[in-house]
Amino acid sequence: MGLPYRSFVRPILKVMDSEKAHKNSINILSKFDDSTTGQLLLNSIYGAPDEPITVLNNLFRHPLGLAAGFDKGADVLSSWPSLGFSWGEYGGVTRFPQDGNPKPRMFRAEKENALINRMGLNNPGAINIKDKLNQRKSTGNWPSIPIAANIGRSSKISNDDAPQDYSDTLEILWDYADIFVLNVSSPNTPNLRELQNHSYLDLILSECMKIRDNSIVYKPILLKLSPDRDDDQIIDSVDTAIRHNIDGFIATNTTIKKPVPMNTKSRKVLSQEGGLSGRPLHNRSLEVIRLIHGHTNGNYPIIGVGGIESPNTAWSAITSGASLLQLYSSLVFQGPSVVSNIVKGIKKRRIDEGFENISEAVGYKLL
Repeated sequence: MGLPYRSFVRPILKVMDSEKAHKNSINILSKFDDSTTGQLLLNSIYGAPDEPITVLNNLFRHPLGLAAGFDKGADVLSSWPSLGFSWGEYGGVTRFPQDGNPKPRMFRAEKENALINRMGLNNPGAINIKDKLNQRKSTGNWPSIPIAANIGRSSKISNDDAPQDYSDTLEILWDYADIFVLNVSSPNTPNLRELQNHSYLDLILSECMKIRDNSIVYKPILLKLSPDRDDDQIIDSVDTAIRHNIDGFIATNTTIKKPVPMNTKSRKVLSQEGGLSGRPLHNRSLEVIRLIHGHTNGNYPIIGVGGIESPNTAWSAITSGASLLQLYSSLVFQGPSVVSNIVKGIKKRRIDEGFENISEAVGYKLL
């Protein structure tokens, strides 16, 4: 289905406003999400092979998952495995509903295979999402893959009040995800990235870990890091998180640094404010993965995200220290077939390199 997507779907999406194209994609997937037959049909086209790995006490059919930002409102969870993903992350979710930043706020740099967004964590709020997911559970339409929830700070809440804001959202959604991600690194909410500083991060982690440690069912909590901090600052955040018994890290969020434009159209897009994802982020993402893996001696799981668009980029992230992977931008540029293509590619690479299983390849470049 890669060729039909590039030949028929992409040309339509290219002339459409990015946010409108995204909304249309969610609407289409919702038709399949509600139908077992529809899910089976999608899976027959886009299903990926098994390449199992156990991470964070969860068994993943293969390492590749859907990154946060695609399904902000947790609207099409059951379509994720049908597209080949072995896990996925909904959100970002905030305690209170919010519209996000003014439109337009999502842009495509086609030549660079990059997206820029300044969405501003637009979402219906934790209570509404909880109600929606409770309804999904009651109808038996819950996905059969591990589900992660991305949690951000509400825009109307100050950084001083962020610890309670994060922990409230975490508590509300506790029964509606297997893994939780603390997003203190989005560039699109004013001052949110300051929460990576020790004084704020220490308090946020303290409040959130109380929810985890006092719950009957233990669920892992991850910290999502910015690629735009220098290495010493990243290590400081990592060490702070480890002191609070963090379960792992996501490397990385979007970047505000932009590449040199490849043409006039790209120049206009890349001049937009917002976080960049996709191909230009990949090298910095690899640097951060290696940094964390080396600093922690590989003792903490790392999810690699940023420019995962091919078997080679996926393999580079794994051998740099990532146990799991996520993508979003390449789904836009290549279509759903990118998932199975990558998984088939890393499975072949793993066999060719002589590894018994994919977990043996994690961090192999650093040995």
